[in-house]
Amino acid sequence: MEPETERPETERKGGRILRALTRAAARESQRRDVERQTRPEQLERSVREYLGRTRIVIASNREPFQHVRRNGTVEAIRSAGGLASALDSVARATGGVWVAQASGDADRETADPFGRVSMPPGRELYTLQRIWIDDYERAQGFNRFVNGCLWPLCHIVHVRPHFVAAEWRAYQEVNRMFADAILEAVGDEPAIVLLQDYHLALCAAELRARRRDLTIVHFWHIPWPNPEVFRIVPWKRELLEGLLACDLLGFHIRYHGMNFLDTVGAELESLIDRERGSIRRRGRVTFVRDYPISPDVTEIALAGASAGTAASVQRIREKLGIQGSRVILGVDRLDYTKGIPERLDAYGRMLERHPELRGRVTMIQIAVPSRVDLPEYQTLGKAVTEQIERLNERFEHDGHKPVHFIFENLDFRELIPYYALADVMAVTSLHDGMNLVCKEYVAAKVGLDGVLVLSPFTGASRELEHAIQVSPYDTERLAEALHRALTLPDEERTRRMRALREVVAAQNIYDWARKLLRDVRRLHLLPGTPRPATRR
Repeated sequence: MEPETERPETERKGGRILRALTRAAARESQRRDVERQTRPEQLERSVREYLGRTRIVIASNREPFQHVRRNGTVEAIRSAGGLASALDSVARATGGVWVAQASGDADRETADPFGRVSMPPGRELYTLQRIWIDDYERAQGFNRFVNGCLWPLCHIVHVRPHFVAAEWRAYQEVNRMFADAILEAVGDEPAIVLLQDYHLALCAAELRARRRDLTIVHFWHIPWPNPEVFRIVPWKRELLEGLLACDLLGFHIRYHGMNFLDTVGAELESLIDRERGSIRRRGRVTFVRDYPISPDVTEIALAGASAGTAASVQRIREKLGIQGSRVILGVDRLDYTKGIPERLDAYGRMLERHPELRGRVTMIQIAVPSRVDLPEYQTLGKAVTEQIERLNERFEHDGHKPVHFIFENLDFRELIPYYALADVMAVTSLHDGMNLVCKEYVAAKVGLDGVLVLSPFTGASRELEHAIQVSPYDTERLAEALHRALTLPDEERTRRMRALREVVAAQNIYDWARKLLRDVRRLHLLPGTPRPATRR
């Protein structure tokens, strides 16, 4: 590139004017995005309109905040991952109760004797009701069932699910514990219970047996497999009956909902209405709908544009020694479904085919520790670490490390500067229900200065068509996609990111919650509401 001082004065002035106009356009785009976003107060009005005084209880395995000890003090850490950060926004807006399993080493000392603590820290907008599974065998059995059986079964990434009767019994017992805590939070009042994900597939049946008046909604965040895959589960009928105890069952995309309808049709005697998206069994009707989820775009965009984030970006560059380097970013839980080894293979292939990039591009791979007690994850962690060491040894250039590996549970807001500095975000999941990380990246790129490389096997790929989509199983094409993302002309990069931001900004987490709760009312599912006659 020609040095700035050697270029004609008029050209340098023209360049400065063009950059200033680009920044002004980006600020205007950000302002419009923020203005058209659904806000928490709008969701609060919708909640009052749709539900009146009906109480809301959210239940999930993962808690939105955990209290941990750091440097002799106790800190509240916002859980990493799209689900926790998204539902935290809903809980703040609705002011309900969130029931979740405790995970922080200082969780007990920060909660009251009943496990309750007000959240978020310093604002106290909702109540977090923590559950402790003190029986070691039960806790281990539950974790092994959800992570060693249901997770690989639903993701279909060639990892064999394990079916162990003792772990199934532990799963049943923990679901009963969640039901007990939910009923305690509900009291004698009418309520809507929002169950989250595959950890609680049996919870609705437990609740229904004791409180038939509750409205129960279950959102399944991971893929639902086709009937041929699901039929191998020894307890398939119990799992399906548990989910059919819900009034409304949601998935990210229609394809997964259709898989569920097909599975019920293959396994249980029932009346399935595909046009209405409903299942009638034993006098009860369960509606099946799709609700694509998104994060709180405004919160992320404002954080991404802040002076504090700009300062953090500079500190990260100085700390890692990557001043002047282009950055490819990966942010994932360390999970075999996320395609991290495939991403690293393609990155190495890119450096091999384009040696001119050595010393000029860096990959930052942030990996959140996950399920470290399971052998499959221990093997993955060891393999990824060794793979990164080989890449750094092979492609090191004048002291420049081609890969920086951050194996840490970062707070959600600590991720924003990494999104802001990344020229390219690589999301290479082998199978994902949605993947909110890619949407968080798009939301953070207020300057329209990034490129998203996205696996077509994510639910988000149905919406984010202007990403560079490529299969993580195709190393050569993924390598070329990374190179293309780094070398896109400025105009095309801006055009693609603007289109992505328009899609992400069109629906945020508050829209997701509002649509779901609107359907509760439209389908006559509110507690005490007479339900219309259903087809037989």
